[in-house]
Amino acid sequence: MSEDIKYLDIAYEEALKAYEKDEVPIGAVVVKNGEIISRGHNQRIEKNNALYHAEIVAIEEACKKIGNWRLDDCTIYVTVEPCIMCVGAIMQSRIKKVVFGSLDHKGGAVLSKYRLFDENKLPFKVDYTFVSYEKASIILKDFFRRKRRGIK
Repeated sequence: MSEDIKYLDIAYEEALKAYEKDEVPIGAVVVKNGEIISRGHNQRIEKNNALYHAEIVAIEEACKKIGNWRLDDCTIYVTVEPCIMCVGAIMQSRIKKVVFGSLDHKGGAVLSKYRLFDENKLPFKVDYTFVSYEKASIILKDFFRRKRRGIK
């Protein structure tokens, strides 16, 4: 099993927590030197705050854990392609690399809708890798299918 899949599996466990709370099932983990330093999943409904995307939760926890807002040597693994807000937070926190497992054709800001990490006018460079991770796509499709049918 590749290192990327190993950490995406753990991020997927976070997405399952969101799913169980009737939140959009997205999970994230921040890794530094081969160690998971934080985890996060969507909590917008639970916290009644639009900012609580999985990436933001994981970044906030990682900063607290290492006692610094700079996450220079960290990689964040996310089940779904980050949105504009999360790309901005990733850049601002100086995360070195993003690995994500599913494209977001409606709001993805890495490859799908926008390509912000490729934008030369922005001051921070972040490496990224898309790894097709089918479980992330399946859980999202299931979640929204259930929502359309009014099932919790």
